[in-house]
Amino acid sequence: MNKVEIAIEPESKITLLKMGGSSSEDEGDDGHIKGHKYHPLRQVPTDSNTTNSNTKNSIDDQQRQRSQFLYKIWSALFYAVASFLITVVNKLVLTTEKFPSFQILALGQIISTVVILYTAKTFKFVTFPSLGRDTWSKIFPLPILFLGNAVTGLGGTKELSLPMFTALRRFSILLTMVLEFYILGTQPSLSVQFSVYTMIGGAVLAASNDLTFTAIGYSLVMLNNVFTAGNGVYTKKRLESKEYGKYGLMYYNALFVLVPFAFVAILTGEVTKAMDYSGWFEPRFLLYFGLSCVMGFILNASVVICTQHNSALTTTIVGCLKNVSVTYLGMFIGGDYVYHPLNFLGINISVIGSLIYTYVTFRR
Repeated sequence: MNKVEIAIEPESKITLLKMGGSSSEDEGDDGHIKGHKYHPLRQVPTDSNTTNSNTKNSIDDQQRQRSQFLYKIWSALFYAVASFLITVVNKLVLTTEKFPSFQILALGQIISTVVILYTAKTFKFVTFPSLGRDTWSKIFPLPILFLGNAVTGLGGTKELSLPMFTALRRFSILLTMVLEFYILGTQPSLSVQFSVYTMIGGAVLAASNDLTFTAIGYSLVMLNNVFTAGNGVYTKKRLESKEYGKYGLMYYNALFVLVPFAFVAILTGEVTKAMDYSGWFEPRFLLYFGLSCVMGFILNASVVICTQHNSALTTTIVGCLKNVSVTYLGMFIGGDYVYHPLNFLGINISVIGSLIYTYVTFRR
């Protein structure tokens, strides 16, 4: 029996027993056994260790997927509730209370967004980068899309009945789907396309028999569809860079349009029109107006959060899906809906398309 000495460190040696054989054939010049490396301090993973590691990774993946799914559901519900509430409150302010200027209401929502986020940043509840020389270029064209979305949305709400407003808003879904394909490279499935075309078909049928048709109202809501689609897709694109974050995008969108929009409101006489309104001392109107301003901020936050955890198309359709309740409730709120069988049928077909999309999307 021969002894083989293996050097581990200069100061220490480990002696191993070698059974038989010629040292000239099996040993190298340094005294180590050829073809074998001895590492007494290294553990070779066993099958049980590998299995436990794989099981742990599998559980982590399942928990991560579950968490992501819950975030998707939560953010979509948050946006749906916020969108529903602000639509109803805006209708109460503009139609029931007959407030004359939807531009001033939009200005109030923009101011509330700036004030709330600036205060939150000051007290370190949220963080986002400070204003820089290149901030505008980095978030463009979001401020313009944000302003257009707010103004045309409020204008359309004032001019149209809620059932028709919500039906026509579904055209924003088609536009979002197209923009996602060309800007984000997202290809919708056939089931998603079918649900979108169902919604659009119902909206077209409803519009063809709308007894309360107004050219201004239809123009505003179609412009609103364009701004909504662009705002959703570009918000998703800017969020992917993670430079400004959701709160930074919200803050600078509102900040950049605040002064120009206020200046335009003064020049066009909207401020004077609003100041001449006789309901400023009515507690009910003040409650509705204040709620609308705060809900403007909450809606903007919910849009960004929903878009962050879902696709821009999902955010757009969730906004239209919440209109299932707004559609039927709107037949009684505002008093400006006129029933017609084909119009009512088209609205219901569009609602069914929204439900199909919801099932297809969250089934995945």
